[in-house]
Amino acid sequence: MISLQPSKGHLLIAEPSIIGDVSFNRSVVLLADHSEHGSIGFIMNKPLDYRLADLVPEIESEFKIYNGGPVEQDNLYFIHKVPDLIPNSVEISSGIYWGGDFSVVSVLISENKITPNEIRFFLGYSGWDSEQLNQELEANSWVIVENSYKKNIFVKSYDTFWKEKMIELGGDYLLWSNAPEDPTYN
Repeated sequence: MISLQPSKGHLLIAEPSIIGDVSFNRSVVLLADHSEHGSIGFIMNKPLDYRLADLVPEIESEFKIYNGGPVEQDNLYFIHKVPDLIPNSVEISSGIYWGGDFSVVSVLISENKITPNEIRFFLGYSGWDSEQLNQELEANSWVIVENSYKKNIFVKSYDTFWKEKMIELGGDYLLWSNAPEDPTYN
């Protein structure tokens, strides 16, 4: 398998070897930014027990909130695929955008002009200093893969996302695809 270098828009798949890591166990992270200064990403498959209305009461919405990562978990972030509706967004890649004017997002939600398949909200983000991600890659904590879903990543089932990636990777990863999340249950 060809080893990719980290890049905006790629996915980081948590290696089974990081079992026990509370933040990243069985995580699939979309890299939103990667440069010599560091990397930022959002965990795509860890929903929290919150809805948008729980955090922003003036927005009556049942949109799920996801755990974006362990950094700044008191801040709300969002990625989306409707830059024509949300000004000031920054393209990550493949039609996926980060941030933008939240007041516009609020109106779009209240007018039912945006759906959960077009936007995803996160508490916190995943962040790495300039060499930290490379060190974790060398320690076999992550596998980097292309985001083959492109902007359709929003409709991926968070329940099976990591398992599907293990199956796609094949080889020894197949064994892990059916392993319990906590190996002590085995």
